[in-house]
Amino acid sequence: MTNEATFEKMKLLKLHGMLQAFHATTETGGHRDFTPDELVGYLVDAEYEDRYNRKLARLLKVANFRFKATVEQINFKAPRMLDKNLIHRLATCEWIKKAENVLLTGPTGVGKSYIACALGHQAALASLKVLYFNCVKLFSKLKYAKADGTYIKELKKIQNQNLIILDDFGLHPIDEQSKLILLELLEDRYADKSTIITSQLPVKNWYDIIDNPTIADAILDRIVHNAYQIEMDGDSMRKTVKNRSG
Repeated sequence: MTNEATFEKMKLLKLHGMLQAFHATTETGGHRDFTPDELVGYLVDAEYEDRYNRKLARLLKVANFRFKATVEQINFKAPRMLDKNLIHRLATCEWIKKAENVLLTGPTGVGKSYIACALGHQAALASLKVLYFNCVKLFSKLKYAKADGTYIKELKKIQNQNLIILDDFGLHPIDEQSKLILLELLEDRYADKSTIITSQLPVKNWYDIIDNPTIADAILDRIVHNAYQIEMDGDSMRKTVKNRSG
């Protein structure tokens, strides 16, 4: 069989990474430096890496993160009560596999959203499905979905994610319909999938945000007890960082 025939079959089988690697080695004569088993291993590794990178690109595009953030770029030197060891533990994504949650609170500009996106990026690196939402926009979207009959479909899409990020919770008043939507969303994910919530207000004040004792109890019961609570403080990072980082 000629190399050209092999190239064509790799194309038909959509072995893009393997094709590129085999083409490169045959052009340079590098394949002669491999034993047969080494060449097979090299080509399989190339295909695996290509598929992983394409899958990661899809996951990141779908996630629609607010920031292109990574754990490596998080600024641990800024005085904002951020536990480096905890963040690195969370970066392993074991908490997501256990269906635990993360609650990030602190004043505006302290880096909550950036850190949430960095943890979301880490989840995507682990081939986990992630979606980022601004709370106000999410509630509005789901209200429209109730009106046009796509609500169940939208909830199912959210439920299928290993991790969702609810950013800026409590930044604006929450109406009764939004409270019930949030409760249903968290009920579907409880003990099964993970959620990150960021808020300017500490968790103890979330009862006031929800302003309905019955619904507040139900919501917090499903999000707080199995959550890592990260309470940040300090000056706005926007005052000290020109290139947006966390």
